[in-house]
Amino acid sequence: MNRTLRAHLALLAANLIYAASFTIAKQVTDGPIHPFGLVVLRASGAVVLFWLTGILFIKEKTEKKDIPRFALLAIVGVAINQLLFLKGLSLTSPISAAIMMITTPILVLLIAAVVLRERITALRVMGILIGFAGAILLMMGKPHTGVKSDNPFGDLFVFINALSWGTYLVLVKPLVQKYHTVTILKWVFLFGLVIVFPFGFQEFRQVSWTGMTQTDWLNTLFVVICTTFVAYLLNTYALKELSPSVVSTYIYLQPLLAAAIALYAGSDRVDLLKVCSALMIFVGVYIVGKPQKKVML
Repeated sequence: MNRTLRAHLALLAANLIYAASFTIAKQVTDGPIHPFGLVVLRASGAVVLFWLTGILFIKEKTEKKDIPRFALLAIVGVAINQLLFLKGLSLTSPISAAIMMITTPILVLLIAAVVLRERITALRVMGILIGFAGAILLMMGKPHTGVKSDNPFGDLFVFINALSWGTYLVLVKPLVQKYHTVTILKWVFLFGLVIVFPFGFQEFRQVSWTGMTQTDWLNTLFVVICTTFVAYLLNTYALKELSPSVVSTYIYLQPLLAAAIALYAGSDRVDLLKVCSALMIFVGVYIVGKPQKKVML
């Protein structure tokens, strides 16, 4: 099996995990562990797993000049990303959150344009506007009924999370060509834990561990081990062979898979607003990802 195919299989596996996480993580944050407390648990578990893996299997030194880069990746890839994702997911529905995440390819294009100074064609600007219009429709078109999963701020938080994740995909690319995946992630999560700890320590202290059911424990372990350790490992590994844009396109699978899982679990439903928003975002992403003529703005 060649390396490119392995990278694509890694992305497929990662996005299957993420799709399941929309339902599983919401069950955790609606139950025994509040969002920020779960972030502290995720980061702590990841630090232990990545550093243990590094000590046992990966003997690699890092250059001092790259430490600030690891810290920056921790801010966008762990702190902002996880804090706002889990907080947003606790306020919105699994399907709405998954739909909002498919704005990531558009955001990656914009971030790459700023960071890599790539120019954007007029057609892509139209795609960006259509995609953002779909995201805004999902946020603003949802009447707040007082039900926790109807809060439009949840969609906004997930959107900002998508922005931070897109930034991470662009910024981590140079480092994956230099270091092993585990080396990058052990430093990113170490800095990430330092950043998120003050935000989530109080909620972490409030967890009633003895009151958790077997299902609660299994869901929590899935979020810590699969969604955090395994999925980050698979995504960062894939970036060694593929571009950030290709990696971000796999996120298209998440709404479909997340919807199927959420409907099966009975934790969400599909309505006209979600369908229309998803279609607008998909159209925008299609236009953005389509090969463009070199007529620049």
